[in-house]
Amino acid sequence: MFETEFTPVMSLFGGILIGLAAVLLMSIQGRIAGMTGILTGIIPPLASDWSWRAAFLIGAIIAPAIFVAAGGTVEFAVPPTTIALIVGGLIVGVGVYFGSGCTSGHGVCGMARLSPRSIAATVVFMIASFVTVFVTRHLLGM
Repeated sequence: MFETEFTPVMSLFGGILIGLAAVLLMSIQGRIAGMTGILTGIIPPLASDWSWRAAFLIGAIIAPAIFVAAGGTVEFAVPPTTIALIVGGLIVGVGVYFGSGCTSGHGVCGMARLSPRSIAATVVFMIASFVTVFVTRHLLGM
């Protein structure tokens, strides 16, 4: 059985950094920190404002490397099979398309703006997550 470690201090610190990044991006660029929207702007055809998008994504990749270089550890495990990851990724991609955004755009930024659409999308994300965990862990035994 795969279990997650309870890390309240690291989780709080990570949440603060995500919130800070979202606030800075909104105040400096006037843009929402939805990772899917940011990513699609650097995939050809490039968006006219691709440079800040690339910088944001590079920062998201480099930050864990800096954390590890400073002596931190990033522990993770990927228990699902490769096929399960591919199917899950495709399902998430379809959901992002039809939901007009991802969990970071709706859950972090949209809910902070009290957007009814984002609140509804986040409720749907959470329900889908609960159902997915129940089915995969308790019905399929993964």
